[in-house]
Amino acid sequence: MLNDISDLYISDPALFAGSVFLIGLIVGSFLNVVIYRLPIILEREWRTQATEVLASAAASGDPTAPVERFTLSTPRSACPQCKAPITALQNIPVISWLVLRGRCASCKAKISARYPLVELTTAVLSAWVAWHFGFGATAACTLLVTWALIALTGIDIDHQLLPDNITLPLMWAGLIAAVAVGPTLGAALPVSPKDAIIGAAAGYASLWLVFHAFKLVTGKEGMGYGDFKLFAALGAWLGWKLLPLVIILSAATGAVLGILMIALQGRDRRAPIPFGPYLAAAGWLAMMYGDSLLNSYLRISGLKH
Repeated sequence: MLNDISDLYISDPALFAGSVFLIGLIVGSFLNVVIYRLPIILEREWRTQATEVLASAAASGDPTAPVERFTLSTPRSACPQCKAPITALQNIPVISWLVLRGRCASCKAKISARYPLVELTTAVLSAWVAWHFGFGATAACTLLVTWALIALTGIDIDHQLLPDNITLPLMWAGLIAAVAVGPTLGAALPVSPKDAIIGAAAGYASLWLVFHAFKLVTGKEGMGYGDFKLFAALGAWLGWKLLPLVIILSAATGAVLGILMIALQGRDRRAPIPFGPYLAAAGWLAMMYGDSLLNSYLRISGLKH
């Protein structure tokens, strides 16, 4: 049965891409939950830990009020305004938002367009990956990285936070994939174990050095430690050779968009701008078209004929 499905997807790339598109819609719906709930979960954990430390230091026997259980699956999704539970029919990716015209079925409060946008983006990028790589281990690995990068992008935009709960498993998954799967002919990833280990170390160390050099010169922190870990994760998946391309793309994109936001939106120049989305976008492009982009850059710069 599984062999028949594999043969079908291998022989019909369009069918594979279409199937992955539908899976991407479902995954995108879950990523919306992760983007919204994970920062709240982490904040509650930090508050609990801080309360325990302070209570222990003060030797007070007054326990804090119990906190309602809050995980990725509990409680059920509900409208933020009226708290009405969201039914299964109201939670169909993209379609439910369109049918409801972007409003809660109970109180008619506006539902952000970002929810269907995340679902649709996840579906489109997933289908793109499936079409580009075809059925196989490379597509599976690239889909995993793509979904993680989408979640990290959403969280960093909202909270300027790149949670260890995602960045570290992503890095370890890259290292494990390099050992368990290894490089295959013509595939972008996984890379060899050697390249993955060097890539993870180089990714973390390079931004760590930039961070401390900037802090030494200016007395300010230019980025967060989450950026180091995300770059290390990208290094584990892509290898060390594509890291310069990723940092050039992300820095250039960040600089251009930062200038545009200051010029067009009047954004405060001192206001921090999350770097994670630019790293994620550059990493995804390098993962998909790294060798082509690198060869084009070398030809344009005159380093390759």
